[in-house]
Amino acid sequence: MSLTDKAIERIRELIRTGALPPGSKLPPEQDLAAQLGLSRNLAREAVKALAVGGVLEVRRGDGTYVTSLQPSLLLAGVGGAVELLQSDSAALQDLMEVRRLLEPVATALAATRISDEQLAEVKRHLDAMREARDDVELLNAHDAAFHHAVVAATGNETLLTLLEGISGRTLRARIWRGLVDDKAAGRTLAEHEAIFNALSTRDALLSQAAALLHVNTTEQWVKEHLGSSTPGVMNP
Repeated sequence: MSLTDKAIERIRELIRTGALPPGSKLPPEQDLAAQLGLSRNLAREAVKALAVGGVLEVRRGDGTYVTSLQPSLLLAGVGGAVELLQSDSAALQDLMEVRRLLEPVATALAATRISDEQLAEVKRHLDAMREARDDVELLNAHDAAFHHAVVAATGNETLLTLLEGISGRTLRARIWRGLVDDKAAGRTLAEHEAIFNALSTRDALLSQAAALLHVNTTEQWVKEHLGSSTPGVMNP
């Protein structure tokens, strides 16, 4: 472990033990360095690293604070890490597999918790998808918003953040699916309608089955087209 890593770990330990709770202000740099038993340069580097990770927030002219430590902040880097994965078939198939494991279960959970207002939000994006069926990018934008609204209805911010991070890359594959497969829009709409109808009945098992069918359809398409001669399938 490098000295910077040790400094990071010591600050994290202060946060874990409650010595620096969410929203609290860190001591001035010199005092923090003395408390950590390290140089000011190492303390500064540790603070910078933790700020990038969403653990700390540096406010110019005010000081450094511990953030709210909400999942949306701490797990935001998942999406960035996913985007940096190499554009090969194994990486994309792994992501699709993770989505298949998480999204259907999340949809089932949403069915048991979704409010009338949240269901109306899901329907709004479904209606927008119908109107945008000939505009691939707009269709996929509302596709992503549809799934966001569904998972948000679980009330589980950690689950929502993880699935948002995973779907960023698979969204590009779905866009190419629409560009090269003129039947995809109709199938996509039918699958989303099935998910909405299941959610409307608050049937968890039916909602899970509808979401699993949808994810499997996309996953199978990706597997069939990976390695094909279609330019840009992996990086549209």
